[in-house]
Amino acid sequence: MAKRDYYEVLGIARGASADEIKKAYRTKAKELHPDRNKDCKVSEAAFKEVNEAYECLKDQQKKAAYDRFGHAAFEGGAGGGFGGFGRQAQGDFGSAFADVFEDLFGDMMGRRPGASGGRSRASRGQDLRYNLSVTLEEAFIGAQKAIKVPGSVACAACNGTGAEGAVEPATCPTCSGMGKVRASQGFFTVERTCPTCNGQGQIVKNPCKECHGAGRIEKERTLSVNIPAGVETGTRIRLAGEGEAGMRGGPAGDLYIFIEVREHEIFIRDGRMLACQVPVSMIAAALGGEIEVPTIDGGRSRVKIPPGTQSGKQLRLRGKGMPPLRHGPGMNGEAGDMLIELSVETPVNLTARQKELLREFETIHADNSPQSQGFFQKIKGFWDEMKG
Repeated sequence: MAKRDYYEVLGIARGASADEIKKAYRTKAKELHPDRNKDCKVSEAAFKEVNEAYECLKDQQKKAAYDRFGHAAFEGGAGGGFGGFGRQAQGDFGSAFADVFEDLFGDMMGRRPGASGGRSRASRGQDLRYNLSVTLEEAFIGAQKAIKVPGSVACAACNGTGAEGAVEPATCPTCSGMGKVRASQGFFTVERTCPTCNGQGQIVKNPCKECHGAGRIEKERTLSVNIPAGVETGTRIRLAGEGEAGMRGGPAGDLYIFIEVREHEIFIRDGRMLACQVPVSMIAAALGGEIEVPTIDGGRSRVKIPPGTQSGKQLRLRGKGMPPLRHGPGMNGEAGDMLIELSVETPVNLTARQKELLREFETIHADNSPQSQGFFQKIKGFWDEMKG
């Protein structure tokens, strides 16, 4: 019986990419797996056929030979040195299934998604977080801050290689640079981290005396951080490459600075808006006048108080709030406003003469308290209604 075309077995077109081949194999392998098809000879045969097809097409050399000569490439009739591949594909599909097993269960075996195992000579350093507190004034105008960041940096003595004299590490003889070793356990081929190189794929024969073979050392660094105007609590600033140094010369991680804007003793912030509560005397509130208020830029503004001002009245100063952090086309790039909330202050520690004048005022004022009159009118109506 003639063999089926490998592309037909996996249900893909010729010219499919490596990712498409792997995805098709995963789908077919899970569908036909013996654990899902107990005592089904047809599924078992189809499962072996799928593994044989994938074992061939996942390898670039085998795939190129198959695309040119078909199944004959693995039967010794063509293709020269490709004859031995056919026997491996027919007899052992454990390594092919291990690729899918690694994708499905890589995390359980200590591998991050997307990691390339021990094939990579170097690994990226970890990202770091730094919490930076700034004043409201610094958030308003921006600032340049110097911070000290503890962490690891590339070892200068070995240029991050971990070897004395900056010699490149040698390929691990146990795993041949894979960083992992395979062991057959019944139906499955299980991969484990190589015990010789601890998953690095390489070994350092003569470790650097400064970093002891790690390729990095602990060192506190002083960095300059530009705080842009308009930052808020929670703003994140990324400094690329300023995180932990990578292993064995790998790229460094990033440093993320999280901003916290401290509370101000005068101003309350809400986004771009600023608010300021200003006390005014009872006389100024009644007669009206002008007061001088501070602004976040260190200046002063004069504000008119209308006669008869009540406590809680708000006045607005345009453009005296916080600047925008960033703005692009179609976004408002103007600074916010500043709200002044007036708080009418009741005088305390009155002298005898002041008390006398207030009592006199109380006897002669009639319709000068509209809010009080309206409120007590409502109370009278409420009591009348309850009596009725």
